[in-house]
Amino acid sequence: MNQEYEPEATRRHASATESSQASRGWWDRNADEYQSEHGAFLGDDRFVWGPEGLDEEQAGLLGPAAGLKGLRILEIGAGAAQCARWLAAQGAHPVALDLSHRQLQHALRIGDAADGAGAGRVELVEADAGTLPFRDGAFDMACSAYGAIPFVADPVRVLREVRRVLRPGGRFVFSVTHPIRWAFPDEPGPEGLSVAASYFDRTPYVEQDENGRAVYVEHHRTVGDRVRDVVAAGFRLVDLVEPEWPDENTQEWGGWSPLRGYLIPGTAIFVCVAE
Repeated sequence: MNQEYEPEATRRHASATESSQASRGWWDRNADEYQSEHGAFLGDDRFVWGPEGLDEEQAGLLGPAAGLKGLRILEIGAGAAQCARWLAAQGAHPVALDLSHRQLQHALRIGDAADGAGAGRVELVEADAGTLPFRDGAFDMACSAYGAIPFVADPVRVLREVRRVLRPGGRFVFSVTHPIRWAFPDEPGPEGLSVAASYFDRTPYVEQDENGRAVYVEHHRTVGDRVRDVVAAGFRLVDLVEPEWPDENTQEWGGWSPLRGYLIPGTAIFVCVAE
């Protein structure tokens, strides 16, 4: 790809294979910049659910921190495994899975720098979330903070894989961009407050190179779609959390900002239990 070429943003169909290939390539190319730009906010061993800054320590969506000790927990779309490292510090046995080799290299870098007595001990796995390389019922719990699910063409396939590797009654909590955001421009300023597209248009957002090859893909599902996907995969939805923007968070992250965050939700967190 010509390095001087600016990818074209469009809305078009993108298959599961094209979406997966685009995600792997995008994160491998952009992992360094992402960790440099957002690493301080994410921390080395902090579990953050989204740009609002809601963290698991205060939210307790996985349950009381003391209850995580000894549990085998799968983090999907783990990036540099910051969330998994926090889980390890609580005494859990986390596995951090990501599609991107470069993101997992950052996980190794941070883990090597951590003290080996706790936060550094995380098992890393490079794999596609649609084909999890684990036996049935291998995990007590699973989680994903903006990982995998927004970028896959077939979210039910991923959710069914997560259900398969969870024991009955196991909890799966995942966060995604709040679906209502798809109706607004992805801008942090006032221009991001006016409806510009149909909320009901499920056409994927695609950035493509000069040959029409997708280099970034994100898929939209409405709130109702997400609920139906969860149920179709064999989960029971027990909560849907929409974090409010806290006064102390003054940063902008892409289209997320205090201006927008005070008015419309930016993140949706689905709390599910395996039936």
